[in-house]
Amino acid sequence: MTAPKPPMPPDGAENLDIDIAWQGSNWPDPAAAEITARRAANAAFAAAKGQTAARARQSGAEISLVLADNAFVRSLNRDWRDRDAATNVLSFPAMADTPGSDPPKPEGPVLLGDVVVAREVLVTEAQAQNKPFHHHLAHLVCHGTLHLLQYDHLTDNDAATMESLETTILAGLGIPDPYAPVKPL
Repeated sequence: MTAPKPPMPPDGAENLDIDIAWQGSNWPDPAAAEITARRAANAAFAAAKGQTAARARQSGAEISLVLADNAFVRSLNRDWRDRDAATNVLSFPAMADTPGSDPPKPEGPVLLGDVVVAREVLVTEAQAQNKPFHHHLAHLVCHGTLHLLQYDHLTDNDAATMESLETTILAGLGIPDPYAPVKPL
């Protein structure tokens, strides 16, 4: 049986090239996980606002999605963030907007950066929150992709903006609000 083909990217995401790498094993249904991750990244890319997103859509962009195990994510988190624990998703933006500056126009696609998702943390969180695995995977990839596009949640205002956009993006993918209270089993 062949894996289903990913759907066409949403309007505004046709200029996004997504490279998916696997680090570790035991991902449930890897073909479906790849489709879910691509759909979420494309949707986030298409919906993002701001200078980075506009520039990336105009010239084309590339991101790397790494579907990994906890050990790999823990090592990245320790080496790059001084936190010796696995986390659900890490984002490593390759570029940053500088307020008041006009960045150079790239000759080719803009490298946005890397998003790395930890399988075991994803599974544990999905079960604890009573959410389907692929819904939580889509949320984490969407969240990580928005970080590459200069969204953050360091202030309450920024968090509200980012969470609202994530909820809207995921709703467009048929996924319920990831921030809604957890319903008991």
